[in-house]
Amino acid sequence: MPFVLYLLALVVFAMGTSEFMLAGLVPDISTNFGISVGTAGLLTSAFAVGMVIGAPAMAALTRRLPVKATLVGCVVVFALSHAVGALTPDFTVLFIARVIAAVVNAGFLAVALVAATKLVAPDAKGRAVAILLAGTTVATVAGVPAGALLGTALGWQSTFWAIALLCIPAAVGIAAGFTAQPDDSSKDPTEEEPFSTSLRAELSQLASPRLVLTMLLAALVNAGTFSTLTFLAPIVTDTAELSQWWVSVALVLFGVGSFIGVTVAGRFSDSRPRIVIVGGGSVLVLGWIAVAIFATNPVALLGLIFAQGVLGFAVGSTLITRVLYAAASAPTMAGAYATAALNIGAAVGPVLAAVALSVMPGALGPVWVAVVATATALLVAVPLLRLIAPVDSVLTSDT
Repeated sequence: MPFVLYLLALVVFAMGTSEFMLAGLVPDISTNFGISVGTAGLLTSAFAVGMVIGAPAMAALTRRLPVKATLVGCVVVFALSHAVGALTPDFTVLFIARVIAAVVNAGFLAVALVAATKLVAPDAKGRAVAILLAGTTVATVAGVPAGALLGTALGWQSTFWAIALLCIPAAVGIAAGFTAQPDDSSKDPTEEEPFSTSLRAELSQLASPRLVLTMLLAALVNAGTFSTLTFLAPIVTDTAELSQWWVSVALVLFGVGSFIGVTVAGRFSDSRPRIVIVGGGSVLVLGWIAVAIFATNPVALLGLIFAQGVLGFAVGSTLITRVLYAAASAPTMAGAYATAALNIGAAVGPVLAAVALSVMPGALGPVWVAVVATATALLVAVPLLRLIAPVDSVLTSDT
């Protein structure tokens, strides 16, 4: 795999850390600005909305700009937004900075997903996507806990500064790395080519039943994963009756599992997607049911959290890869469609989980949301598997 892919993953790691780090910083931000915790929590909603809107908007606006310049520009603006957030005494400015950060985050991921697939062979899209998404999984394992510790020790602004500083070597590396040519090609894969497909034609791909279906399935699986992940703490402390310290352990286990999941799935999502979607999806549903049944057993719960991290991200990342294949006729918008599917699931899942918590006793409502969402995706996918993952998908690039 080209080294520049790992530089892209470094940026995704920084962005993933930024997206999830507020879970541990909201109380300090609330105190700092003299606002309620609920108001401070709006920063999370702002980021989610910015991600969903930013992916298609940025992809459309930058489709005729050089890929390297777009990626580097997104990283620079992302870093600056965190510097502004760390310096401002005004919560409104911080809110706007978070929205801007989310928009360029989504733009970067949308463009990077397409650029990554052009850096590898046509039958290695899944591995390229796995490397990028590994940045997000590592963020949950190391970035978010480290950010929380740094914020506790030096103040929440220090975490914002750390994210900004981390972007500097990544931006420099991407600027330099995209000039190198792969050893097995006489052409720079990032060299800009004239676009023969109009934006209207690319947007018209959203009328494709195959693309819309695959996006829906990816959103459902990710909604299930993030519904439980968002409310994992009360499951650990209230249902399993473990101390607050075990919440971090559970998050790390989930993060390690998710890293393994995207890494292993990257080997199969191009050539054997059906095995991952049907086989992995079936075990994923059973796993969520097991979590609901055995959540009172601490050992079983922690083991299942790890397993669900593996399965959730394996199936989810494979479906994201299938979105890229299904959107092959939309060369500049494909990454936006994949990013939108991922973030719609990440935004809707916690909302449904919150509703479940309000109508169901205990802390297991989010898990049952995961069961329903994942089972629905599986039931829809199985009879339509030939549409989602044709047998000859690698040879024909699903066109």
